[in-house]
Amino acid sequence: QLLNQASFGATEADAQQVAALGIEGWIDDQLSRPASLQLPFLQSLPRPEFFFQLNEDRVDIWFRNALHGEDQLRQRVAFALSEIMVVSQLGALNNYPFALASYYDMLAENAFGNYRDLIEAVTLHPAMGIYLSMLGNQKPNPDLNIRPDENYARELMQLFSIGLVELAPDGRVRTDGRGVPLPTYEQSVIEGFAHVFTGWHFAGAPGFEQARPTLANQVVPMQLYPDFHDTGAKQLLGGVTLPAGQGGEQDLEAALDNIFNHPNVGPFIAIRMIQRLVTSNPSPGYVERVAAVFDDNGRGVRGDLGAVVKAILLDPEARPDLPMEIDGKLKEPLLRLTQLWRAYDAQSADGRYAIFPQFFFGQGPLQAPSVFNFFSPFYAPPGEIRDSSLVAPELEIATEFQNTMVTNYFFYQVFALNSTATELRAGDIYIDIDEETGLADDIDALIRRVDDKLLAGSMSAALETEIRGMLERVPDDNAALRAAEAIYLVVTSPEFAYQR
Repeated sequence: QLLNQASFGATEADAQQVAALGIEGWIDDQLSRPASLQLPFLQSLPRPEFFFQLNEDRVDIWFRNALHGEDQLRQRVAFALSEIMVVSQLGALNNYPFALASYYDMLAENAFGNYRDLIEAVTLHPAMGIYLSMLGNQKPNPDLNIRPDENYARELMQLFSIGLVELAPDGRVRTDGRGVPLPTYEQSVIEGFAHVFTGWHFAGAPGFEQARPTLANQVVPMQLYPDFHDTGAKQLLGGVTLPAGQGGEQDLEAALDNIFNHPNVGPFIAIRMIQRLVTSNPSPGYVERVAAVFDDNGRGVRGDLGAVVKAILLDPEARPDLPMEIDGKLKEPLLRLTQLWRAYDAQSADGRYAIFPQFFFGQGPLQAPSVFNFFSPFYAPPGEIRDSSLVAPELEIATEFQNTMVTNYFFYQVFALNSTATELRAGDIYIDIDEETGLADDIDALIRRVDDKLLAGSMSAALETEIRGMLERVPDDNAALRAAEAIYLVVTSPEFAYQR
């Protein structure tokens, strides 16, 4: 259960390590592990004719790190952060695979650092500068009809830090005397931050207007060109006004400090991270406990993300003694794939994981359709969930089409691309089912083994009955088919799609 929350899928070896170290010991060990990176791998490859072709290699190294990286918790948290502070290949960044890889590495390296450092790294990364049009943003010039772009200023507050409405420490919405939610900011504050974020462009150019992307400057922080920064006064959050006459670096530091110290940040980040790792509907108490750690890690430090992640995973609600129906979450389709691949040691002859997951699973690393991610944290499908005032974010992409694509992919993976196949090509990603084929003449043992690997021994009686009935229809001498049927019926079941 812990490993499905804190990694890309449980393996027997990792489970043994957790058992040996204890949950807190395993988390501490993971917090100390360095990041598995993407950019050095991309930079080591031959240059293709068109740079966008390297996006396939970027996805490949993402899978390699997700499946085999020893920093599983760091990689899982980086993936969560990539769905909060979104940039995407689908759009202006399609021809910038180096920038995308660098951005993801930045998230991984800051996953257990300080949130204040993270939002500065995000703000100044060229991938974000391109994606939300802060790069090249310049001070007002009425004669040329130039006004600072508000895109990044708006999304930094709405999506990355504080949200649209004021929150209590437990994440509940603050309201006025009439029950109307209190907004966190108004248009004048957006404009103030937009003016803060002026004068930044690709680094290393002789001047702002000569700045152009290169392989080197798309992976280092943007540079300030002072002549294009607005030095006027700027309104920020909480009635704070930046004085006129400050430089761009000073304005940036003050503005990011202003956001960082807003009381919403703790509960906002707590809710988003709990949803990505543990449960879609954390209780107010769970949110408040995690937000309190964000506010003070116990050593007087605000924004310690390592302490926040640890608090999320060690909280009693992460693995309750008495589970309820509202516990847990729907697994993201991509995480269903990585869990299967890790449990069954997915490999290919050429060592690559060259698929386009966005097509089959509706998701891919840094391939969201917009800055609002693949799904909204507030999404509640019509019916029982919405009527109960609950949310299920991942269900927003669980369309009939996408569910069919996922099921079809698993069918081909389990039945055709496994270790018993005789005509595998070099790039085929296959799973190792040799252990299961060895158990195929004992249906009970086969079901128990698949249950252990994919459901942690929690298979329902109803699912077990269905699988047993199917396996009894397969001839005793067709071990590969029996093994594949057992695995397939589990990975396409609602029980596997649900993270307890």
